[in-house]
Amino acid sequence: MKTLTSRLFFAVTTFVITLAGTCVHAAGFQRGFAVDPDGKPLEIGIWYPSQATVQPLVMGPTTMSVAVNGIAQGKALPLVVMSHGTGSSFTGHFDTAIALADAGFVVAAVTHAGDNYADQSRSADIMDRPRQISRVIDHMLSTWDGHALIDPVRIGMFGFSAGGFTTLVSIGGIPDFSTVEPMCRRYPGDFACQLIAKSGSNRAAPLTSATARAADPRIKAAVVAAPALGFTFSPDGLKNVKVPVQLWRAENDVLVPHPRYAEAVRLALPEAPDYHVVPNAGHFDYLVPCSAALASIVPAICTSAVGFDRAAFHASFNAAVVSFLNKTLRAGSGT
Repeated sequence: MKTLTSRLFFAVTTFVITLAGTCVHAAGFQRGFAVDPDGKPLEIGIWYPSQATVQPLVMGPTTMSVAVNGIAQGKALPLVVMSHGTGSSFTGHFDTAIALADAGFVVAAVTHAGDNYADQSRSADIMDRPRQISRVIDHMLSTWDGHALIDPVRIGMFGFSAGGFTTLVSIGGIPDFSTVEPMCRRYPGDFACQLIAKSGSNRAAPLTSATARAADPRIKAAVVAAPALGFTFSPDGLKNVKVPVQLWRAENDVLVPHPRYAEAVRLALPEAPDYHVVPNAGHFDYLVPCSAALASIVPAICTSAVGFDRAAFHASFNAAVVSFLNKTLRAGSGT
């Protein structure tokens, strides 16, 4: 699994996103670190509106068209924090981050410590992730050199897979880990069950650095795609979720299969989410489309179902995410 997730990061971060001259804003970009008093500094990627000229930026295997250190433009801008899936990095959804920056958002995506492409030593310690998200928000509101441009009452979150679980906890969800053991007995092939087994954790008590609520009340809206461990959330566990949620499920997702993940979350949320089922899509179709060369290296994450157009899906997916966050975050102060 480590090999797969490492190759997944390699694949995701080698795509070229070209966004030149077609948007109202250009995407400025910075790479930085957020201080975490309880752990290592957290690597973050930051995208934001800028009128500077974009140019290709190469960071190892990653190429993006952005304005590196371009002057940030705007005032009272909404902030979106992003949480990636297991074994990825802050670049995991950079096409969505660029789309949001083009639309006038500041985006801060973290590389989760202990669960990234280079270090998966704590990939089962999933309850450490929400704390890391809060530290990123702290950094963006107080330390980032453009923090004065952010409206602190308009903060949203985006999460995919393990990042989807992270998002649910960050907005008030309380998972019941006692459900993991019986679920993994019944479905030992589930990705989460294999991950826990490989980590050496007890399936009845997966590694959790914190079992109490880890919600961050500053988050006012959330986009959740293909959430991991969705079955751990009962209606009682999600009763404290009071913010609007956009929820995505891939019809043919074999890593978080229907109905025990996204569908379980949909049924447990106290208010109906903006729910999207993507026909014929698989789990990895939420990642940006692969080039032919990369598809030959990592076919497991690059091969979509026959007839599924991943590029077209991403155009509509990013537009829907932007629209939802515009609608749910633009109503705050500063509008």
